[in-house]
Amino acid sequence: MALDEKIAELLSQKFHCSQIMMQIGLDALDLDEPNLVKAMTGLAGGLGGCGKNCGALTGGVCMISLFAGRGAAEGEAGPEFETMVSEFLLWFEETYGSADCGDIIQGDKDNISSTCPQLICATCRKALELLQSYGFPVEKVLE
Repeated sequence: MALDEKIAELLSQKFHCSQIMMQIGLDALDLDEPNLVKAMTGLAGGLGGCGKNCGALTGGVCMISLFAGRGAAEGEAGPEFETMVSEFLLWFEETYGSADCGDIIQGDKDNISSTCPQLICATCRKALELLQSYGFPVEKVLE
């Protein structure tokens, strides 16, 4: 299934932007972690619905972290982690003019349906392309 189709399917199942970003990352790794997807709910709607940092943006950073972040007491984040996050944030702010959900939807929740599906697709694709450019295995979901 193509990436845009998978995202549309998840949207039709009422998953939030942040949850979709994580689910795509999990799919790339063949992982089934519903509690991780559940935890991503707290990032939806701009940090729990308050309109701050966009859930697709924060979900994308979490997706990058899934691949390159620190996961054990004796471990460290991958050396490319900070660079990928910086590149991702810069791209997002240049593309959407703000990191905040409220700004992106112009303070009107009615704009979500016309703005967010495309934004989620583009943001997910960008996160996956960054991961791929640093050698992470995302080919199976990046179509």
